[in-house]
Amino acid sequence: MQVTETLSDGLKRGFTVTVPAAEIESKRTARLKEVGQSMKLPGFRPGKVPMSILQQRFGESVQGEVLEQVVSDATRTLLDERGLRPAMQPKVDLVSGSEPGSKEDLKFTVEFEVLPEITIPDLSDLSLVRLKSEVNAETVDKALTEIASRQREFEKVEEDRPAANGDVAVVDFVGKIDGTAFEGGSADDVSVELGGAGFIPGFAEQIEGMKVGDEKVITVTFPADYGAEHLAGKEASFDIKLKELRRPVEAKIDDELAKKLGFDGLEQVRELISKQVGQEYEQLSRLRLKRELLDKLAEKTDFEAPPGMVDAEFAQIWNRIEEDRKAGRLDEEDKDKDEDTLRADYRKIAERRVKLGLLLAEIGRVNNITVTQEEIVHAVRAEAARYPGQEQAVFEYFSKNPQAVDSLRGPIFENKVIDYIVELAKVEDKEVTPEELAEMPEADV
Repeated sequence: MQVTETLSDGLKRGFTVTVPAAEIESKRTARLKEVGQSMKLPGFRPGKVPMSILQQRFGESVQGEVLEQVVSDATRTLLDERGLRPAMQPKVDLVSGSEPGSKEDLKFTVEFEVLPEITIPDLSDLSLVRLKSEVNAETVDKALTEIASRQREFEKVEEDRPAANGDVAVVDFVGKIDGTAFEGGSADDVSVELGGAGFIPGFAEQIEGMKVGDEKVITVTFPADYGAEHLAGKEASFDIKLKELRRPVEAKIDDELAKKLGFDGLEQVRELISKQVGQEYEQLSRLRLKRELLDKLAEKTDFEAPPGMVDAEFAQIWNRIEEDRKAGRLDEEDKDKDEDTLRADYRKIAERRVKLGLLLAEIGRVNNITVTQEEIVHAVRAEAARYPGQEQAVFEYFSKNPQAVDSLRGPIFENKVIDYIVELAKVEDKEVTPEELAEMPEADV
């Protein structure tokens, strides 16, 4: 194999590789003989099929198989011998000698970007603040009140009075657009909570003030991002008849409520709430600590990010931005920017992400931090648990899609590296209120 360097510009590398035709032909003949050993043809004993027939039937497919293997092996040898670590999959182009039976040497070009030289900063010199918050009785009481609210029952309103906020109105309605009833726009005996969510904006509010037996026509506009495209953004009228009013009967926060929820008593519910809220606080605390850590590391990344990796990361970010723009979900700050400014801002974010990803990967590599098979299995099980009744389908999906498994491996690896860095850093614990803990600052990653 002969290698000629054709490009060395920053992180970009290019080579022309030549493999003798005799080597290609030797591998091709050997592979055809392997195929012939298992091939059965009338009139020929196993392993005695003439090479001309093998060539006729399998020559083209074997040629492709051999070329793929030769190019892969030659590229790997090139990288190993020169100590090069490509940032992404190398780009390979065949130049000559790839046709079956060709007497020319195989020549191909390979181009790629190498990973930059990364100097790991002194991790023990990092100073971090870990925000912590205790679960107080007020938080537990508030959660209990919300639980009781969801468990409340409703009783029929007997007195003759207008519907008010907090009531549940039982109505029949017929929806129309331009005077014509539309599919799915009519229903009977529908319960509408006045002041609650779930209906078209402005629908429930216009029922307030009606009395049982009243009929009314209300007009609303479907949201622009409404699920049914044929209704999104359109104005509609609804002929409404109020048939019954119900009012909430607040559930008492006591042992009976706990038993209704499946617990022995109220204290057991309080303990569970306290535990769950504590776990939420721990997750927020870790997220805040990770955010600060990444900000500190970003200040210490002074190497060049491979342009190809930045391009790929930016493309992913920009696709999401385009989707958000179409759905009207862009942040107010981004809405005021022209496209060139927006692209420049998000390209900086893409570059930051790539640099931090490379730095964390290098810290993990140097310190032999790996993801175990047991951790992958645990992650797959956790993912399957998110889809009750479909667990087997989730397991099969991951078993057949290695790239999906890689999507689980990445976050596990990153978290292990983060934990490693935190162990080395100087970390000061600071007690804050739950509100302060939840005030997540803006971040680029």
